[in-house]
Amino acid sequence: MPYPEIRLRRLRRNAAVRRLVSETRVDPAELVVPMFVKEGLTEPRAIASLPGVLQHSRDSLRKAAVEAVQAGVGGIMLFGVPERRDPTGSGGIDPAGILNVAIRDVVAEVGDATVVMSDLCLDEFTSHGHCGLLTPEGGVDNDATLAAYAEMAVAQADAGVGMVGPSGMMDGQVGVVRRALDAAGHADVAVLAYAAKYASAFYGPFRDAVESALDGDRRTYQQDPANLRESLREVELDVAEGADLVMVKPALPYLDVVAAVRAAVDVPVAAYQVSGEYAMVEAAAANGWIDRERVMLETLTSIRRAGAQVILTYWAVEAAALLRQRY
Repeated sequence: MPYPEIRLRRLRRNAAVRRLVSETRVDPAELVVPMFVKEGLTEPRAIASLPGVLQHSRDSLRKAAVEAVQAGVGGIMLFGVPERRDPTGSGGIDPAGILNVAIRDVVAEVGDATVVMSDLCLDEFTSHGHCGLLTPEGGVDNDATLAAYAEMAVAQADAGVGMVGPSGMMDGQVGVVRRALDAAGHADVAVLAYAAKYASAFYGPFRDAVESALDGDRRTYQQDPANLRESLREVELDVAEGADLVMVKPALPYLDVVAAVRAAVDVPVAAYQVSGEYAMVEAAAANGWIDRERVMLETLTSIRRAGAQVILTYWAVEAAALLRQRY
């Protein structure tokens, strides 16, 4: 056989060479850690379906926020778990509601050392578990929900949040939130649009974390997993309405969507590595079937390679430490 003139293995011969020519790197500053805070807790509480993830008390949340900053993560996304819910999700708008209180706590603790973000949706606060207000017939009322989102956005901005994440997939939500923030004097608060959020089966552990009251599904407002072109329309509309960033959720089952969105827009693209993605890896690792740390970093690299500049992941703090060791 002729001598091979091109030997690609030369660039794989050892760790130093591989590191030198690596095409895709994940930086800790590109990672965002979701955190849950539950009203009334005095100690953090484990979430059975999300090993290693906690429902925080207000005190433990502040400590966890400091640890995240010390790890170098780029942001913290806050979710509130109230003691009481009602049909309109009023706890999400109440300045004394757990999410708005948590925003103030974290901002007071870490300031501008990381980006403090908040979920802007009613589902954690409604007694029916849907992301919006219901019609008398039981459907989600898009436009009535928009009015609630506007109030919620202002309440979160008043609490000091740096970036809101409207995640309910209501038509027009980004524009309504942007106008409400600007009118209330919060023009500097950024909007991370959950632009392509699918009606996925991967959200189960998250619903445990927020103690969701949902009975049924969200297929009338979240996207059909079969559709890609529809996602690009959603993204285009959100950018036109003023989104500062757009997000695809979930991440791994939708890497083709991440890549297509990255090619279509000029704003930063985020992806949410959701609870089911995390839980599958943790379960397989607990059974000794996979190398947990290698799989963790491989999944994050694949999301970054697909085009996501920002990655929401429950591994953010741990992954940040591993990435510093690698690079």
